[in-house]
Amino acid sequence: MGQGSCGCPSPQSHQVRRVVLTGGPGAGKTAVLEVVRKHLCEHVVVLPEAAGIVYGGGFPRRSSVAARRAGQLAIYHVQDQLESMALAEGAPALVLCDRGVLDGLAYWPGEADHFFEATGTERSEVFGRYAAVIHLRTPTAAAGYNRQNPLRLESADEASVIDQRLLDVWKDHPRRMVVECEADFLDKLERTLAFLLRELPACCRGRGIH
Repeated sequence: MGQGSCGCPSPQSHQVRRVVLTGGPGAGKTAVLEVVRKHLCEHVVVLPEAAGIVYGGGFPRRSSVAARRAGQLAIYHVQDQLESMALAEGAPALVLCDRGVLDGLAYWPGEADHFFEATGTERSEVFGRYAAVIHLRTPTAAAGYNRQNPLRLESADEASVIDQRLLDVWKDHPRRMVVECEADFLDKLERTLAFLLRELPACCRGRGIH
């Protein structure tokens, strides 16, 4: 959660909003989330990435269809429970998700209908749980794509394909913001943070980015 204190007089009155931060590999999500943790208030809960928990914890990462489906279902259920836990604990104003449950569709080896059947969800239900979606675009190799994350296996071209799939997955969400790549990453960061601040209740905005 955020490390600052906003002094909200009545945190229990917060209307909790869930926001997805998504984008292809190398888009800058980790950097954005680190700034949010350091500068926004304690009523902003930042969830860890479910895929990192699953694959970083030793879940087999294989190329077979069965393994890819199993991996995405494991990620879905971890993400779903992380969100449920955040909503049940405390009085958050904003739950910021490092990817949403629908991100798995971009990695799913099959038709969308099969994904929704396997997860027991519908696209409209998933859209309804999130107040907004922020999509950070993945840079090209020439624009600074890097593979420093040890769990990142994709080349720049492969990352671009995933980025486009994620755009397609979330394209019909009524409040999706797409943040294009900028020559200066700070511009991308500032646009993203400005959008997030607008999602907070007024009592939590006083703890801004300095």
